[in-house]
Amino acid sequence: MISQLSWKIGGQQGEGLESTDRIFSTALNRLGYYLYGYRHFSSRIKGGHTNNKIRISTKPIRAISDDLDILVAFDQETIDLNAHELRPNGVIIGDAKFNPTVPDDLNVRLFAVPFTAIAEELGTSLMKNMVATGASIALLGLSADEVKKVVEEEFGRKGAAVVEKNIEAVNQGYQYITDHADTLDDLKLEDADGQQRLFMIGNDAIALGALTGGCRFMPAYPITPASEIMEYLIKRLPKFGGTVIQTEDEIAAVTMAIGANYGGVRAMTASAGPGLSLMMEAIGLAGITETPVVIVDTQRGGPSTGLPTKQEQSDLNAMVYGTHGEIPKIVIAPSTIEECFYDGIEAFNLAEKHQCPVILMTDLQLSLGKQTAENLSFERLQIERGKLLQEAEPGEADQLFKRYAFTEDGISPRVIPGMKNGIHHVTGVEHDQEGRPSENPVNRVKMMDKRMKKLESLQVTDAVKVDGKHEEPDVLIIGMGSTGGTIDEARTRLEADGMTTNHATVRLIHPFPTSHIQSYIEKAKKVVVIENNQTGQLAAQIKLHVGHANKIQSVLKYDGNPFLPAEIYQRVKGLSEHGNI
Repeated sequence: MISQLSWKIGGQQGEGLESTDRIFSTALNRLGYYLYGYRHFSSRIKGGHTNNKIRISTKPIRAISDDLDILVAFDQETIDLNAHELRPNGVIIGDAKFNPTVPDDLNVRLFAVPFTAIAEELGTSLMKNMVATGASIALLGLSADEVKKVVEEEFGRKGAAVVEKNIEAVNQGYQYITDHADTLDDLKLEDADGQQRLFMIGNDAIALGALTGGCRFMPAYPITPASEIMEYLIKRLPKFGGTVIQTEDEIAAVTMAIGANYGGVRAMTASAGPGLSLMMEAIGLAGITETPVVIVDTQRGGPSTGLPTKQEQSDLNAMVYGTHGEIPKIVIAPSTIEECFYDGIEAFNLAEKHQCPVILMTDLQLSLGKQTAENLSFERLQIERGKLLQEAEPGEADQLFKRYAFTEDGISPRVIPGMKNGIHHVTGVEHDQEGRPSENPVNRVKMMDKRMKKLESLQVTDAVKVDGKHEEPDVLIIGMGSTGGTIDEARTRLEADGMTTNHATVRLIHPFPTSHIQSYIEKAKKVVVIENNQTGQLAAQIKLHVGHANKIQSVLKYDGNPFLPAEIYQRVKGLSEHGNI
């Protein structure tokens, strides 16, 4: 029996692959297995090749596997595009309807299973995905009982007859493998521990964090890969007195969020690169009016429409430098499902404490890759609203409230509209302490300095996370976002080869956490920065703020796919062999 394996299902978009993956993985999660998923899908509603890959283990995992043990194919294209990932003697179960074939140079086992024929006998070819689910569970040597429970939950609203038909499809797929593929004992999984753990995507974790952190309004425009945040909150915000509005575009979304925050309501919006571009002028408005707002950017392949359903980390420069002029802003990059949740809370606290825009930077793999997460702790929840006053003190006669008062820390007292003694002027042009427009040069300098000073007191949980026991490692590997688990797997192989490594995950992107990472860079013999873009944007930030450009190397990938552990291992190993490390 084995402790882990990798399973993939592929076919045409719209064939039911999502439900197959969802039911299959949910059942495994409930049995106590650790899971890590990756969705490869086309930028269209129906048609085009798509596949879902799930890594299954009895131990924690945070990366896609290099190879594949089982490929479930609904068409020949799935085999043609994905069979090369199979390990030697791996298994393909393909729908007998398309007479599956495998290239002669591949050492794999092929089983033609009548997915469609069984489903049609039961009433509809649509149920072929449930036949495939039953067959997959049988290959792993697991009971189908948990799958049947999930099927009941999935289809229960459609009535008992539909549930019974789908369960029968699972049973027949399971029985077919039992009868015809009894030689596949090498795929049998060890029993899991049975413990219940969370199984979710990063978008859902961010949305749950935002809800827990007091967000009660979300205006947004649907866009891949951010839409799930909006969809999650559409279902849940009304239960807590909140609401979601689908706006006509991202400009409306961000300005509505700014307006709601100005009114005292914690509000956020979420988008991807194209939407972030549209928001830039409004982000500047939030900066100069010192209005808190939280924005999530789920990065995808750019520029323009680019690769809307593929992985990339190329918006860093846009988030840091996108607005015209200079404003204080905070950019945080969670790197795990758990951090997505906690940062979803912390973002609102930081936005209100420092009265500025906060951008949560994720990437498609972290946003949409479903994975096991440790149970979340609500004991860490703390709502911090900064200098939001409950009551404004009366000023002198005819004097407005000094909303933009010069203070020692640069953060001024804040009131919400309608508060007695809180009348002030708000404008996007430069202004004085009461908000009145002012072009006075002395005032301009003082106001700019005041706003930029607000971040001097900034404290972000784990601004840089460092893992490693070496005082002076051969190489310090630095990454951000979803690359963390992949880097750690590569490090295990590098260490086995005799290379000492440490790993730093940069979570605070802006303002750059120079003091947190400087000593680790200085002590490392070489530094390798891993990122999904073409120009090495994170590496450039490190060189700008920390220096040591002579010891920094970039390992980049920008073909739309996440890094695999083997790729990082081979690239870092290659740098070493060529004398760069």
